[in-house]
Amino acid sequence: MPDSTISNSPLPGLYIVATPIGNLGDITARAGAMLARADLIAAEDTRVTAKLLSHLGLRVPMTPYHDHSDERTRAALVARMADEIVVLVSDAGTPLISDPGYKLVRDARAAGRHVATLPGPCAAIAAITLSGLPSDRFLFAGFLPSKAKARADTLAEFAGLRATLVFYESGPRLASALAAMAEGLGDREAAVAREISKMFEECVTGTLTELAARYADVPPKGEIVVVVGPPGEAAIEQADDATLDTALREAMADKPVAQAAKAVAKRFGLDRHDIYARALTLKNAD
Repeated sequence: MPDSTISNSPLPGLYIVATPIGNLGDITARAGAMLARADLIAAEDTRVTAKLLSHLGLRVPMTPYHDHSDERTRAALVARMADEIVVLVSDAGTPLISDPGYKLVRDARAAGRHVATLPGPCAAIAAITLSGLPSDRFLFAGFLPSKAKARADTLAEFAGLRATLVFYESGPRLASALAAMAEGLGDREAAVAREISKMFEECVTGTLTELAARYADVPPKGEIVVVVGPPGEAAIEQADDATLDTALREAMADKPVAQAAKAVAKRFGLDRHDIYARALTLKNAD
């Protein structure tokens, strides 16, 4: 069955196009065809996208679209989508994955514009495949906050999740981020993937503490993805019903019900909504 997004006459609207994360040869035929048919490319950095267009032998009008673009910029793009093809790209990989763009998609849908995605490279997914860590359940967490307190609070939110965690990071911050992860999550198995699909691609594995020590004196260059394995069975305290009830009563002695439930759910790695319901039952019964 023909695909309208790569036919000779694709519908006007917004096309979200994934671009290579390193090796320009990873551009898909479908993505290249859509870039060639675009009336306008909304690019995170037009200088970066210009290199890709040059590789493809294309000359297509571009306009910047990034985190600092305002509502007026989005409105102008949405207006053009009524009868033109607008392609959204990020500097590398899949747009909207730790990149600007969701507001443009939201506004395009609200205006009734046609919206389609052309899937392709994504650094987070590529790093998971390289890591050798469980991939059946994972959480993409983007960049950690730069300030220590905010970073610790963010890691605390993830500590009880039985899932592989995926972070983006920069070279200068890598060692401190890995050390903070070890402190906040426990010394889990992890992988540091960098320069994915490029000549010097590497994926180094070890515990978070080992990796933090490895990069402490020699910060690596390039785009970096950190993949952290899920907690071991012993990492989250186990509890029977009586232990849970005792923990909830102790927590509710000096905390509101919602805060007590959140703390106990995190402690035992359980669903916060289930623990909140249990806490309410206990409070009403006491």
